[in-house]
Amino acid sequence: MSLKKLRPIKLLAAALAAGALAACASGGDGDKARNATLVGDNGATTVNRYLWSASLETLNFLPIYRADPVAGLILTDWASNPETPDEQFKVSVYILDSALRADALRVSVFHQARSEGGAWADAAVNPATAREIENAILTRARQLRLNQIDD
Repeated sequence: MSLKKLRPIKLLAAALAAGALAACASGGDGDKARNATLVGDNGATTVNRYLWSASLETLNFLPIYRADPVAGLILTDWASNPETPDEQFKVSVYILDSALRADALRVSVFHQARSEGGAWADAAVNPATAREIENAILTRARQLRLNQIDD
């Protein structure tokens, strides 16, 4: 198998492992996650701080389930719009690099709809939704970086 084919498989495996670990370790640390620093155990920044801050700001309307600044992972909990209570969404953001680049960011959006019996079932998500969230995060990250340079 070529290296180009292996990379998406490795990313998917890492994302699934991170999701499984996050699901097992539910501690309700939403406020701590929002205030987490971007410094690892060795004192080095592990993800781009502008992408990290912009991701948290962009997703501030959703409850943060888990945020790991060292791994660059932000998971939201399920949330519903009061106008459409029979639908719920959650978002996963993966910051893959310390550079402020579009390919350093991956956003996944999950959607569920309530059936007639009241059970939640997975539903289709418009592929443009994740791209729009990525663009909003990137735009905000660039603004934060420019504001930092201006100061």
